[in-house]
Amino acid sequence: MKKIYLSASFFLIPFISSAQKLDSLSVEKIMRDPKWIGVSPSNISWSDDSKTVYFNWNPDKNKADSLYAVTVGGTQTEKVNSTARRALVKLSTINKSRTLKVFEKYGDLFLTDLKTGITRQLTNTTDIEAFPSFSEDEQKVVFRKGNDLFSISINNGELIQLTSFLRGSKIRDSKLNDQDQWLKDDKLSAFMVLQQRKEMRDATTKARKADQPKRLKEIYLEGRTVDNLVISPDEQYITFNLVNDEDGKNTIVPNYVTESGYTEDIHTRSKVGGTQSTSEFFIFDKKCDSVYSVSSLQLPGIYDLPDYLKDYPAEKKAREKSKEAREVTFYGPYWSEDGKNAFVTAYSIDNKDRWILSLEAKEGKLKLIDRQRDNAWIGGPGIDSWDAKNNIGWIDNETVFFQSEATGFSHLYTFNIVSGKKQQLTQGNWEVQTVKLSTNKKTFYFTANMEHPGVKDFYRLPVSGGAPEKLTTMKGANEVTLSPDEKWLAIRFSFINKPWELYLQENKSGATPQQITNSVSEEFKSYQWRTPEVISFKNRSGNEVFARLYKPLNANPNKPAVIFVHGAGYLQNAHYWWSQYFREYMFHNLLADKGYTVLDIDYQGSSGYGRNCRTNIYRHMGGADLNDQVDGAKLLVEKYGVNPKAIGIYGGSYGGFMTLMALFTQPEVFKAGAALRSVTDWANYNHGYTANILNEPAYDSIAYKRSSPIYFANGLKGHLLMCHGMVDVNVHFQDIIQLSQRLIELKKDNWELAVYPMEDHAFVEPSSWTDEYKRIFKLFEQQLKH
Repeated sequence: MKKIYLSASFFLIPFISSAQKLDSLSVEKIMRDPKWIGVSPSNISWSDDSKTVYFNWNPDKNKADSLYAVTVGGTQTEKVNSTARRALVKLSTINKSRTLKVFEKYGDLFLTDLKTGITRQLTNTTDIEAFPSFSEDEQKVVFRKGNDLFSISINNGELIQLTSFLRGSKIRDSKLNDQDQWLKDDKLSAFMVLQQRKEMRDATTKARKADQPKRLKEIYLEGRTVDNLVISPDEQYITFNLVNDEDGKNTIVPNYVTESGYTEDIHTRSKVGGTQSTSEFFIFDKKCDSVYSVSSLQLPGIYDLPDYLKDYPAEKKAREKSKEAREVTFYGPYWSEDGKNAFVTAYSIDNKDRWILSLEAKEGKLKLIDRQRDNAWIGGPGIDSWDAKNNIGWIDNETVFFQSEATGFSHLYTFNIVSGKKQQLTQGNWEVQTVKLSTNKKTFYFTANMEHPGVKDFYRLPVSGGAPEKLTTMKGANEVTLSPDEKWLAIRFSFINKPWELYLQENKSGATPQQITNSVSEEFKSYQWRTPEVISFKNRSGNEVFARLYKPLNANPNKPAVIFVHGAGYLQNAHYWWSQYFREYMFHNLLADKGYTVLDIDYQGSSGYGRNCRTNIYRHMGGADLNDQVDGAKLLVEKYGVNPKAIGIYGGSYGGFMTLMALFTQPEVFKAGAALRSVTDWANYNHGYTANILNEPAYDSIAYKRSSPIYFANGLKGHLLMCHGMVDVNVHFQDIIQLSQRLIELKKDNWELAVYPMEDHAFVEPSSWTDEYKRIFKLFEQQLKH
C-alpha cells in the first residue's frame, strides 16, 4: 500500500506543475472561475487609531473572501477571526472632538469611547434605530426610528421624540351647511340645559388641555413617505421631504429553471417614461410649532423648457401656454458648524438643472449660490444627483465647496455666502473624480486624471487654492483610502496587465509605496500578458479619441481585426489600469495570438473625458459613438494594414447595442458581429439612464426612433451572433426576442441567437462564459479569416 501511495504521488507532481503553467490561451482556460487568476484585495478600511488596515481577500481561493488585516509599518497580513470581525464596524460617525464614535449594528445603536476602546449599547429594541449622528453639543445622539427622529442622552439615556409623522390624513370636522347650522343654533337658543351642558363640556376640554404637557406637532403623511430627515445644529429646525411614490407598471421576467419546477415570475423595473416619484421639501420649526414648505418656484429658470422641443412646435406652444413649473428634488440642507448658515442642492426631474442654494430656514427662502444648466443632462464626477450628498460641504462657517462642469470638465469650486465670491480651485482638460476635505478643513484630497485620461492619481491642495501636490507615483489607477489621522495612504493599485494589489504609503509627496498583497497566481504569471498600446486618434469631428491597441506578433494572412465596444456607455476602458473587462482583456490576448489586431475604443459618451464627450450622444445613441467605431476601423486599415473586408465587432450591454447598430447601419464596414445582452429598443430600458440621454419616448419619439436598432434591422448584411441571459433584470430578455421576431419578419437568415436560461445581465457561471465566447471566437474564425 505504501508503494502504491508513493507512486500515485509521483505521477501527480508533473500534473500539478503543468497545470500551473499557461503555455497557450484558449477560451476554456480564460473563462474558468476567475479565482484561477488570483483574488485581489477589496473593501479597504482603517481602524479608528490608524494603526491597522482591513481588507477583503482570498489568497487561498476559498468559496468566499475573508477579512484580512495588516499593521502600519509591517507587511505581514493576518486573517481576522470571526469574533474580531463581528466586532468591527464599517459605517460610523465620529464626534468633532474625535473622542466618541456612534454606530448602528443589527438595528441597535452603540457608542464607543475612542480613548478607552469601551463600547456600550444605547438602544436594545425590536425596532430598527439607524442613521445615528451627534448633536451640536455632543451630549446626545440623534437617530431615526421608523418615520421619526429621536435623540438619546449620552449621559443619562433620556429618550426624546423629535418628530411625529402619522399615516393617513388629519380628520377635520366637516363644516355644517347653512340649514344644519341654523338648526343647531336654534336648538341651543331654545333649551337652557343644552346651553349649560355645552358650556360645561367646552370648559372641561379647555381645562384638560391646559393640564396636559405640550404635545409634539403631528404631521400627517397623507399617503406619502418621509425622506431626507435633517435636524439643524440648534435643533430648532427639522427638514424633510414628503415623497409621492407613484406605482408605475413593472415588467415581469419569467424564470424557467427553478427549484420548484414551476415557472416563477421576477418582478422588475418599469420602462422609461413611466410614472415617476415626486417630492416636496418642508421645514418644521419646533420653536414656532409650525410646518411650511419650501417653494421650488423660487428657483431661477424653474419654468425653462428643454431645447429639444424645437422639433415639436405644437408641444412647445402648449407648454409655453400652460407655464407649468418643473418638478424638483431637494437634498440637504447642509448646516455650517455654528448652525447659522445652511445650503441645499436641488435637481430638476428632467435632470437639466442643478441648483446650489443658501437656505434661510426661518422663512423658507432660497438664494442662488450656483446653477448648472445643461440642455443635454446634468452629470459628471461629483455632480450627478445620485451622488448629491458627496463631494460637497462647508470649509468654514461661510464657505461652501462643490464641483461643477462649467468649464466642460468637473472641477472644484468654493463660494463665500457673505461676500458672494466664487473661486475655481482646479482647472484644465481633466477631471476631479473624488474629493475629501481634511479633518482640520485646511486641505482637499482628490483623485484626478490630470496627467493622462487613463491614469488616476491622488493629490493634495490647500483650500485656498494653488498648485495641486501629487502624492502617488505608480502609473495606473491609485484608489486611495486615507487613514483617520491622515498620515497614511492605503492604495489599491493596478496596471494594464497587473490586477489590483494593496500598497501602504506615507502621506508624503515622493514617498515609496510598500506592496502588501501578492494576489496573482503562478499560472497567471506564467503567460506573457500584453501591455496594449494606449493610442489616440482624431475622429471625423476633430475630437481626440483614446483606445487600446493589441497588435499580433504574427498577423493572420487575411489580416483580420476585431473592435471591442465596452458597455455602460459612460464608462472608460482605454486606460492604464486593470480592466473590469478582465475576461475580454484575456480574450483579446488570445485573438492577438491567433493573428487578429484588436482595438478597444473609448467612444463618445465614455467617462473620463469631460462634459462634451459625455453628452455627444444626446438624442442619438448610435450616432457619434458609432462614428468613432467606424473611424477606428478606418485607422486600422490605413495605419495598421488591416484588411477592410475582415473587420468584426462585439460587445455587451451598451456594447451589444452598438454592435447591432454597426451591423445594421454600417454593413460595408463590419463583416461580422457578436451582440451580447443588447438593448434593441431604448423604449424598453429604464428611466434613470435612458431619459437623461433620449428624454421620454412620449415627448421625443425622434430620439428613440433614430437610436433603437430594431428600426434598422433591415440593413443587416454581415453575420450576427446574439447572446442573452433569460433572467436578465437589467436588459430584459424581451428585447432580444422582439428583435428576433423582427429579423424573422424581414426574412434574414444570417443571424443566430444563443440563450442562457440561468443567467442575469452579468453572467456568473463559467460554463456560460465559456459557451458564449466559444461562439464569438468561432464567428470571427469563420467570417474574418476567409
